Amino acid sequence: MLAGVDTIDFATIREALDVSESVLSKHIRTLEEAGYLKISKTPSEGRVRTWLSLTSTGRKALKGHLAALSALMAGAAGLEA
Repeated sequence: MLAGVDTIDFATIREALDVSESVLSKHIRTLEEAGYLKISKTPSEGRVRTWLSLTSTGRKALKGHLAALSALMAGAAGLEA
């Protein structure tokens, strides 16, 4: 979800993944500590909204992960013959 946007709000991700706030918060914190995610908070209508975005390190790591998955899939496709 983060790869296709500059920023996205916490609530949108939580709803799309259908997980609790505590579960998502734990994963977000781990990604932030790894340098993959940036968290920012802004006031909105009397509340504070949390916004998430991938860092350049996060985008690079995601591209590497997707490339590795593609290589695995290509190898598995050769087994079907």
